[in-house]
Amino acid sequence: MAGEKILIVDDKKEIAELIRDYLENEEYEVELAYNGQEALELFQQFKPDLMILDIMLPVIDGLEVCRIIRSHSSVPIIMLSAKKSDIDKILGLGLGADDYVTKPFSPSELVARVKAQLRRYLQFSEAHHNQDQLVYPPLKINLKSYTVYLEDEKLNLSTKEFEILKLLALHPNQVFTREQILDKVWGYNDYADLHTVTVYIRNIRKKLEKNPQAAEFIQTVWGVGYKFEGGQS
Repeated sequence: MAGEKILIVDDKKEIAELIRDYLENEEYEVELAYNGQEALELFQQFKPDLMILDIMLPVIDGLEVCRIIRSHSSVPIIMLSAKKSDIDKILGLGLGADDYVTKPFSPSELVARVKAQLRRYLQFSEAHHNQDQLVYPPLKINLKSYTVYLEDEKLNLSTKEFEILKLLALHPNQVFTREQILDKVWGYNDYADLHTVTVYIRNIRKKLEKNPQAAEFIQTVWGVGYKFEGGQS
């Protein structure tokens, strides 16, 4: 991998430039933004493959920038924070950041995390564009026929169960709150409630997981929501 575009957002110019130097040394194309408004504008113009986003930003803070980006893009977001307590806030809000790094940090460690996130994202994007099914061995999800196979055995999922699984599997390692799942699968005008999401997740696990109490695919992030884990082939 080389030449992928990375947007760094940090109001501390020296930190942003230090990260840029390390990433450009790895042959990434890098742009810098120093406040939240500039970050959103540059995101649309630059169309990065990954964003490194500080929480404490002027004009629009990093949490709101993350929320806005996540509403229309699944590009990996690595968030930076000077306080470990901010990580709990990110998770608690279910904003969908892919990784979290506290300051001070090792630039070489950050580069390693960037590589890992890009590798996962680009492999997933290529597979998604080239086929109508998601493959997380031994799981196969056909997006057109609404069918799911586990070790070549067809699973009997209801439409809503499939839509929940599809939502999570299309965004591996991204945490969704029950509110987000309810909104995206049922919509605001439906009479379903948060408990409905819990029940459906439990039903999906009974069909999908060999041991629902130690789930392999759909993980519970306690106090936040659910995420899908699995290495796509």
